[in-house]
Amino acid sequence: QVQVVESGGGVVQPGGSLRRSCAASRSIFSINTMAWYRQTPGNECTWVASMVSGGATNYRESVRGRFTISRDNTKNTAWLQMNSLSPDDTAVYSCYAEVRLPLAHTYRGYWGQGTQVTVSS
Repeated sequence: QVQVVESGGGVVQPGGSLRRSCAASRSIFSINTMAWYRQTPGNECTWVASMVSGGATNYRESVRGRFTISRDNTKNTAWLQMNSLSPDDTAVYSCYAEVRLPLAHTYRGYWGQGTQVTVSS
């Protein structure tokens, strides 16, 4: 079973920065897309940013220019650098990875445990 382990997050003041990391733990053949999502109470989980194995990135409009997604394919790890945070960014952030295991023919999605990010003065 693949585990997607997240770290980082916590409480930060408006205008501050946080960095989240996400690592897939297990022998993996390859990872296609790695992405970050967020969810606030009573709302749906929404996509924030994604990066494919070739390096192309895409961002939700509200975070473009403030958030940066990156990854190290050799370490099966992705990061989300969040700058200029505002209270509107407060949410539970979760990592998602499309993983192909050795001998598998298809990719399957796995989620991290999710971590609260709170932006408050």
